[in-house]
Amino acid sequence: MDSVALTLLCHEQELVRQIGHPVFHKRGSIIFQLGDAADKVFMIERGWVKIFRLSTEGRQVTVGSIRRPGELMGLAEALHGGVRNCYAGAISNVELIVVRQDGFQEMLSAQPHLAIKVARLLAARMREAESSIHELVCRNVSGRLASTLIKMGQYYGESSDGGIKIRLNLTHEELAAMIGSSRQTVTSLMAMLKEENSISVKGREISITNPQKLANWLI
Repeated sequence: MDSVALTLLCHEQELVRQIGHPVFHKRGSIIFQLGDAADKVFMIERGWVKIFRLSTEGRQVTVGSIRRPGELMGLAEALHGGVRNCYAGAISNVELIVVRQDGFQEMLSAQPHLAIKVARLLAARMREAESSIHELVCRNVSGRLASTLIKMGQYYGESSDGGIKIRLNLTHEELAAMIGSSRQTVTSLMAMLKEENSISVKGREISITNPQKLANWLI
């Protein structure tokens, strides 16, 4: 499924706004955490959110793709019930619409097309999780980093004079959490990619300058 299809259309977003209320979270804050009651669904209005767990050493491990504006999150647990089994953290300042579980389920009952879209979204995320597991098992760290940068360019990129600019100001620590590696390894690999002109980096802003060179790391 195309990443655009995972976001709600304008009229679908308006349905969610009608039954929810807005909240704001600063960059770096925790939106929900392990053990919280899974009694809410969230729609992202502005900003970017990461879904992660903590390793036994306390290191963050990203377990879902970056959630973008127009996307729903907290779906599976809220529909299933119980408590959260992961964390959601704000990568940037984030504006959300929060909908209680019962109100969301009533909306799905009244809007079958939206219920089908939610089912497709959950199926797409399950396939995405299976793909991530495959990459962790079958690709080395450099291949996982290249694959992640390529996907971010496709999903969150915009064309610019310098290449494909990724609209996420991620730290090396956050990139490491996404590929199951360490910050030091990511820093070293990013320097290599920059040296061969596969990417350019200004502060935290990453641009893919040579997609073919970057794709060569997938082999």
